[in-house]
Amino acid sequence: MGLADLHIHTIYSFDGTASVRAVLKRAYQSGLDVIAITDHDEIIGSLKALELAPVYGIEVIPGTEVTTAEGDLLALNVTQKIPRDMPLIETILKVGELGGFCIAPHPMAGGFGMKSLSAYSILKALRHPDVPRILIAIEAYNATIIDKISNRYAHILADRLNIAQVANSDAHVVEAIGLGATEFDGRTAPDLISALQNGNVRIRKRAEWNSVRIIGSWAANYLGSAFTRLAGFA
Repeated sequence: MGLADLHIHTIYSFDGTASVRAVLKRAYQSGLDVIAITDHDEIIGSLKALELAPVYGIEVIPGTEVTTAEGDLLALNVTQKIPRDMPLIETILKVGELGGFCIAPHPMAGGFGMKSLSAYSILKALRHPDVPRILIAIEAYNATIIDKISNRYAHILADRLNIAQVANSDAHVVEAIGLGATEFDGRTAPDLISALQNGNVRIRKRAEWNSVRIIGSWAANYLGSAFTRLAGFA
């Protein structure tokens, strides 16, 4: 059985706090086999992770969290930036052209400037004949989201759509990596992608953080990462 966390941020996100190396080290320590670094509208950190991953015994699926006109979207197995602010369907098709796949992260979640896809946007997109082969999963459990009830809504939506349900950490601090993860048969990234396409994945939850801990940990780490930012994201 493999374990994956496909929604992790580094300092290359405007709200991330951890270096790429710190993320890889923590992912290995957390027992993860596959991760995706999905910085906001940026690919640099993910490509660095892809290069460094063998040193840490972790497999990396390159990706990014794209800001679409209708909300955030995880674009995975891509190695170039996806233009932001395009319509959702257009963004998904662009990811498909690049050989990637998509996951809808924290759908219907609100608060703290969240840019989440609505159920309507997801349903509308999946009616397009080419979208279902690319948008293959919904993040039914986001471990560090403030709007906890949205996880329940995401689970219900995924059930009704009969689409794969994944769990991710959405970690913006290293301590949160792996708090939400996805179990799959096998150990490798190709195994994981096949499992997602077949809907043969399972949600893994670890001890849940409350809102105070989520915000407090991020604030402390954000301040602590100031030197790294000034040094050019080393």
